[in-house]
Amino acid sequence: MKKYLFILLATLSVLGLSSSCGDSSSIDDESGEQQGTGKTENLEDLTLTIIADGDRVFSKKPTFTAHVENPANVEAEAKIICSIKTDTKEPVVSFELTEKIPANGQKDIVLTTEDNLEPGFYNANCFLNGRGTPVVAFGIDPFDIVSAPDKQADFDEFWEAAKAQLAAVDMKVDMVEIVSKSNSNCKVYFVELQSVPDGPDGDPVLIHGYYLEPQDGQKHPVLMHFYGYDTLGSKQKVYCPSGDGKYAEFYLSHRGQYLNRTTADKREPDGKGDFENIYGDWFAYGFGYKDSYYYRGAFLDCVQAVNFMATRPTSDMVHLFAEGSSQGGALSYAVAALSDYPFTAIAPCVAFLGDYPDYFRIVDWPANVAKSCASQNGLSDEQMYAFLSYFDTKNLATRIPASTAVLACSGLLDKTCPPHTNIAPYNNLAGKDKEYYFYPKMNHEIPSDWSSKMMKFFAKKLE
Repeated sequence: MKKYLFILLATLSVLGLSSSCGDSSSIDDESGEQQGTGKTENLEDLTLTIIADGDRVFSKKPTFTAHVENPANVEAEAKIICSIKTDTKEPVVSFELTEKIPANGQKDIVLTTEDNLEPGFYNANCFLNGRGTPVVAFGIDPFDIVSAPDKQADFDEFWEAAKAQLAAVDMKVDMVEIVSKSNSNCKVYFVELQSVPDGPDGDPVLIHGYYLEPQDGQKHPVLMHFYGYDTLGSKQKVYCPSGDGKYAEFYLSHRGQYLNRTTADKREPDGKGDFENIYGDWFAYGFGYKDSYYYRGAFLDCVQAVNFMATRPTSDMVHLFAEGSSQGGALSYAVAALSDYPFTAIAPCVAFLGDYPDYFRIVDWPANVAKSCASQNGLSDEQMYAFLSYFDTKNLATRIPASTAVLACSGLLDKTCPPHTNIAPYNNLAGKDKEYYFYPKMNHEIPSDWSSKMMKFFAKKLE
């Protein structure tokens, strides 16, 4: 990749100590003891803070401020070494500079690039006299990143055949009211449904969820909830929600996860027995065989849950919404792509399962699982990526109607579902009614303000 020179603009701030402001990442002061003369023989008194305000998403060029403070009574030299790499750890530029910092003073050094950076996500590492600051992650023109669809020729045919198999499955709905969670506005039901087999043949798979039904006898907008990758473990109880009656809601546990792998005592009393996860590592199950891969069934489970909601008397299927984070974000994209009921809006947060070829260059998981499975099945990288392309959200996004509004987000420090993989399906959407939020200091987590943002976004679509 082309090397870029840095323009360094140094401005002397007022003398005296002051704290940095804005969205910054800083290291602790590791001051050495000063001698009786007030002079220092080393540079350990100096502190460096890299300040990057806002969401740290820039157009063409990044702009950071290196804020250096010197609490000592003598002028000191600060040696700053910085490097910028892509999210795939490819070096872009590195440089070093030495600046004199006045006694009991501070200096701001504005860092930017002379040339434009390519659209993408980057990490900046800076050191002061050998001591590092936290990594500063940033993006350059992320909506211009090209994550070209790599659909196989039979992509749409594959999913239409899968949907046809689902349509032939009798849901055989069984509902049990969870009285302890019901109220005058909304009843809560434990729901059992049949979905597609784990392959072209076999018995239907039982899936479960919680259905929240408004009690005023009116039609209500429908809200589908999808879960992230199940990390609770068999000894933890699965949360059962309650509702306020504003939406008709369904919390789906797709095959093998959450409700579908619990013992009866880990659920609210529902009269059912123990359930078992027969899939082991979900990402690995059926790997290499697109007709029996885990996510073929999981995506269709989401479609079946929507089909169930369409049978309920209080469901207004004209106003249909979906949300989920991580794996749930991927399921939100998938259901909007595959359902026969057009979604009004979806809100995928830190979405999983996007742009596998780039995904596997950025982080180790699930690349290590995929490559191990591919090796065991004798698949080349080309064959592995061709297989995964059927379950890639960037490809599924091309099937989502332009009328579906999308609200999405990612954390710039996310090492599980990196922002590059999150932006891939978003950039391949046909619709223009979409919003994206970047959280510069966030790892793989749900933002504290996300629920509020999401519900306001949905509410606007009902006006």
